[in-house]
Amino acid sequence: MTRSWGFCFLLITILVALVASTDPDKNKVKVLRELKVINASNANVKQCLWFAMQEYNKESEDKYIFQVIKTVQAQLQVTDRLEYFIDVEIARSNCRKLSNGTENCVIEENTKLEKKVMCSFLVGALPWNGEFTVMKKQCVDA
Repeated sequence: MTRSWGFCFLLITILVALVASTDPDKNKVKVLRELKVINASNANVKQCLWFAMQEYNKESEDKYIFQVIKTVQAQLQVTDRLEYFIDVEIARSNCRKLSNGTENCVIEENTKLEKKVMCSFLVGALPWNGEFTVMKKQCVDA
């Protein structure tokens, strides 16, 4: 009996030591440079926005491709990657998703297909490696 109490005490001691040694801040991403408004014509912003729109159109159930009408604001925060917060207004174009190119697409205006959406994208980027990830996306009808 004494032996089982000793074993239980040992397990409890190990468990308490593990819990006490867990650092909750250890898994937080360290911000190296705070959020700063940047120019929307920045090459990395354009690259991130292109990637975000590819992902948006892939995930969208709409039959048509959406394109950016206006970039409202772009911000950059530096963590273990470059994090771009991009606010845009997008709209449905006349190009179906199955078409090969988007260079001749026109935004639908004054038709029953007209649809505008406001989106905020958070894109994590390591542009020097060609790595982009949409970390967060929030869109609402405009």
